[in-house]
Amino acid sequence: MKFSGVQAVLFDLDGTLVDSAPDLGYAADQMRVARGLPPLPLEAYRPMAGAGARGMIQVAFGHGPEHPAFEALKQEFFDRYEACMTQRTRPFDEVAEMLDVLEQRGLAWGVVTNKMERFALPLTAGMPLFARSSTVIGGDTTPYPKPHPAPLLEAARRLGLPPDRCVYVGDDQRDIVAGKAAGMPTVAALYGYLGLNTDAGAWGADAIIETPMALLNFLDLA
Repeated sequence: MKFSGVQAVLFDLDGTLVDSAPDLGYAADQMRVARGLPPLPLEAYRPMAGAGARGMIQVAFGHGPEHPAFEALKQEFFDRYEACMTQRTRPFDEVAEMLDVLEQRGLAWGVVTNKMERFALPLTAGMPLFARSSTVIGGDTTPYPKPHPAPLLEAARRLGLPPDRCVYVGDDQRDIVAGKAAGMPTVAALYGYLGLNTDAGAWGADAIIETPMALLNFLDLA
């Protein structure tokens, strides 16, 4: 399958373009250590990195949003993560090369993430890779985060393109739901943070990739 007429590619951030699990996990683990709990390995946090604060607090303390302590833990996590979020975060292998090809072929690219602008804008501004991005949409840029289509529609608007001329790539089911609701072709990235016991094949994405460079096969650019 090839996507035709594509003029831009939009990407989720964490788990799709960058591996932020080391910084997310570090922030959560420092909260454990501060409370006299033993540290956990990064491997414990990585599968849930795509869920942000909710996922990290669940791993570190076993608390979900319904727990009375959750909100205070979330705010502490935000502060700790903000202090370290660019220290260990790196682009996934092949991401820079893949973006090079998109640019060489005249395709724009941008970021649509559920990460709040408080984190998404400084993180992308602090990484040279994103100097080339056409837009960065955070989880609070529009009134609704993904899986609502609003952030993706805003990205297309900023690019001056109809939504169906944009492909959306993400590593979570909500990315595919949002992309389809926005009228965009969708690609599920299996190399990202898929959570536990996830059947990505059931998300209904138009394509599935196991490496960043594999995206080029569906854009007829390889």
